[in-house]
Amino acid sequence: MRLLLVEDDRMIGRAMRRGLGDAGFAVDWVTDAAAAELALNNGVYDLALLDLGLPGKDGMALLREMRGRRDTTPVLIVTARDAVAERVAGLNAGADDYVLKPFDLDELVARVRALLRRRAGSVTPTLECGRLALDPVRREVRLAGEPVHLSAREFALLETLMQRPGAVLSREQLEDAVYGWNEELGSNAVEVHLHNLRRKLGADCIRNVRGVGYKVMPE
Repeated sequence: MRLLLVEDDRMIGRAMRRGLGDAGFAVDWVTDAAAAELALNNGVYDLALLDLGLPGKDGMALLREMRGRRDTTPVLIVTARDAVAERVAGLNAGADDYVLKPFDLDELVARVRALLRRRAGSVTPTLECGRLALDPVRREVRLAGEPVHLSAREFALLETLMQRPGAVLSREQLEDAVYGWNEELGSNAVEVHLHNLRRKLGADCIRNVRGVGYKVMPE
């Protein structure tokens, strides 16, 4: 899952990027609304974390413009503005949730996961597809009830595929979902990780649709 972090405080931004990265997310970090607009135009983000007190154009204006152009990216406002009127205004402008600074990182991660579940239409944290079960909170994968050890990148790829069971995702879509701007990406990195996944889970768990991409399918 790939997130856009819009936060101008560099100490807070570094801490959030590190914490969300440790939780398994790919995080791109920008410090103003203009850079956020450029990033959002790519359409690759599963969720945006938005500070309101940005330099230049403020976060509320950015949010209203996003919703005005029908950008449906889930938005979690993360701000020190604690007045009830501010929270109401943010939610009415199209935010999906609102977290006040200072915040507990575990709560922030939990809220991000809840919003992503809501977007995927899931009511439970565990993703299931046939014999596969993936728990993004515990970072566990089970195949027919037996635990399977995956690397962080393998886990991220499998989670991306299981968010959309039956859908064929191209290599480019998978790259966009699990790699951030600052990460070095080899030309066949995704294929290597998918090969390792199929070796660990069985070739039938992840199917290669030749010339199109990859999918997970219930048996």
